[in-house]
Amino acid sequence: MQETYCQCCGMLMNEPEKFGTEADGRRNEEYCCHCWVDGAFADWCKDMTVDEMIEDNIRFVMEAQAASTESEAREMLRESMPKLRRWSVS
Repeated sequence: MQETYCQCCGMLMNEPEKFGTEADGRRNEEYCCHCWVDGAFADWCKDMTVDEMIEDNIRFVMEAQAASTESEAREMLRESMPKLRRWSVS
């Protein structure tokens, strides 16, 4: 089974409730429930830059123990975040 990641923040969307929603209530297949609400980017992230999103996500990488230091987490995010659809088109 292919894993689906939010194309804004990179969160793994492995459960139905983790997917964002369209204005009509349908599930959005590209963005998570935190980033995409009622058919638009959520207020907290709609005006963010990729660099701001990287800094915001360091704590999640650390919590998931995917990196052992903030520097390592930042470097991982600098490599992966710009490849996500939201950031690759801007």
